[in-house]
Amino acid sequence: MKYQQKMQVRQTAEKQVGIKKLKKVGIVVLIIGVVVIVISAWVYQQNQPGELDDFARCLDEKGAIFYGAFWCPHCQDQKKAFGRSERLLPYVECSLPSGQGQTAVCQQAGIEGYPTWEFADGSRESGNLSLDFLASKTGCQLSN
Repeated sequence: MKYQQKMQVRQTAEKQVGIKKLKKVGIVVLIIGVVVIVISAWVYQQNQPGELDDFARCLDEKGAIFYGAFWCPHCQDQKKAFGRSERLLPYVECSLPSGQGQTAVCQQAGIEGYPTWEFADGSRESGNLSLDFLASKTGCQLSN
């Protein structure tokens, strides 16, 4: 009888260990599933067209160039005005990765401040420009 009781106790203990392992595996699978869903939603969102995609493409086609620096708050504001369409801007990064100097392209272009927009007619405007101004300067259709 004692042997049977010991076996039952042992089997019960083994079942409890097995249940704990299953719970841990289930939690890991759940976490992985949530991460996959979040990443998928983010990728889907990034691939959606922006409201100003056509406008940003037109700026590029019309020869406008947006010179900026990653550390420049006005440049960040200018980019934010385009929302998801920012990725289509004719943007040239002027700052070296260290933030302590300017790229050769921007030096050769004579860029002295950020943001600077250069247009096909050779004119330049500095600062965070309104979308309406960019539309009038380039002839691009601004449709919201």
